Formats: sequence, C-alpha cells, structure tokens
Amino acid sequence: MTQHTHDGGTHQHGDQQGRLNLHEDAGNAVDMWDGMYRERSKIWSGNPNPQLVAEAGNLPLGTALDLGCGEGGDAIWLARKGWRVTAVDVSSVALERGAAHAAENGQEERITWQQQDLAEWTPEPVFDLVSAQFLHSPLLPWQDSTAKAAAAVAPGGTLLIVGHHPHGLAPWSHHHESDMFYTPEELAEALDLKTGPWTVEVLEARERTIESPEGTPATILDTVLRATKNA
Repeated sequence: MTQHTHDGGTHQHGDQQGRLNLHEDAGNAVDMWDGMYRERSKIWSGNPNPQLVAEAGNLPLGTALDLGCGEGGDAIWLARKGWRVTAVDVSSVALERGAAHAAENGQEERITWQQQDLAEWTPEPVFDLVSAQFLHSPLLPWQDSTAKAAAAVAPGGTLLIVGHHPHGLAPWSHHHESDMFYTPEELAEALDLKTGPWTVEVLEARERTIESPEGTPATILDTVLRATKNA
C-alpha cells in the first residue's frame, strides 16, 4: 500500500510535513516507506489519531480496516475498543513494529497485519469500519487511495477519512505547494458523495492545535469525512 504520512500533530514522534525524509527518489513505495521507517527506531508516538478517537469512539463494534497503519497506534486503539482489525501498510518495517507493539499491549489476537501496495490492491466491501487517517503519498493520487478506502466499506458500514487540508498546513511544512492534500469539497466530489451510496454524517474542515518538535504551537486544519454506506 502506498502509505499515509500520518497526522501532523501531537501524537506523532516526528513531523511528516517536511521533516521526515520520504525518499521520493526511491524506486517504489516499499523502498520509500521502509527507508523512512529505518531512519528512526520510532516515528510515531503510538497514540491514536485524534479524529479517529472523536469519530469512531461510539460506533457499533465489528470489523475494521486501518489503511496505512504505520506502527499500529490506531489499530491497537481500535482493538482495545473491541474491534477485529485488519491493519494494512506497504512497509514491512512498520508492520513488524506494529505487531510488536500490539503484543506488548495484549492485542495481538485482535489484529491481522497485512503488507499491501494500495496501487495494486483490490478491496472487497467487507469491513464495518474503514479508517484512512492521513493517507497521503507522493506516489499515488489521493483520489485513488480514498476511492479504494470507500470500496472496502460493507453495506451499512462506516467510512472515516481524515487528511490534511491544503490551506491549513503547519507553518514549517515543506509541502505547501503539494497536491497530496484535499478540501472537504474536493473529497466529496471525488467520492461522489451527493449521488453515491452514502449518508454523510460529518464533512468539514476541523481546526487542531499541534506543536513542532521544537515546541512551537500552530493551528492546522484537518479534512474530516464520516459517512455510512447505504445498505
């Protein structure tokens, strides 16, 4: 899977908005993301993404797909809540760390770890929750990754997509000219939310306060979508 750059905020160990080397000259997604994870023994803090906690905390339990799971913070949080989780990432380095963290937290039986490249993956609509948190990559258009996330939702299930808003990036980001990010309006159009099989509960730009590794605060914008696939 072409993987996310994760949340630019308080729960991460580094800041992907320009401070992590994404190895964009690597020959493929596996090399790029494995290279990033090998730069440090730990990239993310292990805490769940805040919009996942806000939007999925009261959903009925079932099967969940965590796309671009990284080192497993979201997957472990979902498992602790009672979900049966399939955690997918392109990086074997990240998956190994995630599995180790799950075992440390007693959640190894509730999470299945899968290495997939989203550019080649064909999802089946079998998950009660599909979570794509900051699934941004220079190697795959966001329109393709979000469409595949939507395609994995079972009838009656929930699609939760959270991404960086292009007009609300951290001041220290190196990606202000990037086309990896999207507004709520762009996401709605790409997923055909008005005429497609969706009931939209949340579609908004949401402010969030983060800190740089040096402790400098900033307010950024997250694009947040939560929708139910009509049965």
